[in-house]
Amino acid sequence: MKRVTAVCLLALALALAACKKEATPPPAANAPATPATLPAPVATDDGAVELKEVVETTPNYVVGITYDTQAAKYPGLARELKRFADGARAELVESANGRTAKENPSPYELSLTFNDVLDSPEMVAVSADGSSYTGGAHAAPLIARFVWLPKQNKLLKANELIPQKAGWDAVSRYVREQLHSALSQRIDADDPEPAVRAEQMETGARMIDDGTGADAANFAMFEPIKAADGKLTGLKFVFAPYEVGPYSDGTQMVEVPAAVLLPHVAPEYRALFVGGV
Repeated sequence: MKRVTAVCLLALALALAACKKEATPPPAANAPATPATLPAPVATDDGAVELKEVVETTPNYVVGITYDTQAAKYPGLARELKRFADGARAELVESANGRTAKENPSPYELSLTFNDVLDSPEMVAVSADGSSYTGGAHAAPLIARFVWLPKQNKLLKANELIPQKAGWDAVSRYVREQLHSALSQRIDADDPEPAVRAEQMETGARMIDDGTGADAANFAMFEPIKAADGKLTGLKFVFAPYEVGPYSDGTQMVEVPAAVLLPHVAPEYRALFVGGV
């Protein structure tokens, strides 16, 4: 019954967002950063962190946060998920409490769901997907990926996995090629006039190149791709709306095979991949 209530509230929130008057799109929107003053999630006596569904409806805001994940069995990972969710909620509430009813008559809205991508003894991955509406034409995407190493009890960060710039040069080239190809196919599907196509390709290519420079920060969100034997056949890099394309293109993902990654993966992580030593 509780889950049904949450779904209904979120459906209402999305309906409200759809009815809002079009306005200037928000700036490039990554997931809200956790406020520095936000307290750490409270752990139980055994160190566990409770990942509890959140459903809030007030005149100022509507919040729905769902944890469809087994991450609670990894206290360190659970704390990271909870910190991200709490930070997104805190930012929304602060914005909602500071709004004026005349300028923004509808309540602000946050929807966020965590799902398991991979759960193995060597690696655990959780996705966070949702949105936060605080005015404007569109809700800001809330997207994050968490890759946890249970044996090391830590998050795996992109700059640790591939520590050298040469590695990101290789990843950048591969990802750009895939995104440019996808862009061309999307534009050609609409069969635009040649001049329109050229303009769209130029604009889209510039956004892709700006968002995929050879820097680990541009590839911070990734998901492992697991083979039948448990090894990784590659990584799926995730780009939120606005990062490598307009809002209308949505979230974009590019799979990079192990053969491209392995020459640049740090030695301590090579054994995770197919063909690694």
